[in-house]
Amino acid sequence: MSKPIHEPEIENRKARHDFQIGDTYECGMVLRGTEIKSIRAGQASIAEGFVMARSEPATLELHGAHISEYPPAGRDRQHPPTRVRRLLAHAAEIRKMALAMQAKGASLVPLKIYFKNGVAKLLVGVALGRKKADKRQAIKERETRRDIEREMGKRR
Repeated sequence: MSKPIHEPEIENRKARHDFQIGDTYECGMVLRGTEIKSIRAGQASIAEGFVMARSEPATLELHGAHISEYPPAGRDRQHPPTRVRRLLAHAAEIRKMALAMQAKGASLVPLKIYFKNGVAKLLVGVALGRKKADKRQAIKERETRRDIEREMGKRR
């Protein structure tokens, strides 16, 4: 019996703080062999990344994400760590994302890389930027919710 493989989830925690996330979409990723091995090893960062969507032709691209080189592969077979990666989604979804990007202040942000049935997927969210006051308000609401839950737990 083989040992179960731990497949990491790489999250962009900063995105939920800096942006208000609306709709989310699950996309496949076109990756090279050394890239998928690095992701399985947890050696990737999507915090600096963003997604570009074009409606005609319907294409999605991930820019600025960093997937580290995979040392066991050797020098000749390495991938560029920050290359532009193609994303896969249905044409109708890509058009919806491209339309959402046209709204003022909206952008597409990578939220999480995870594995589904052994295949790497990217969760992309339609994001609206938050002002500093909005971030403070969100932190305040989160803290009051925690305090309430803590008090409710003590009374049980």
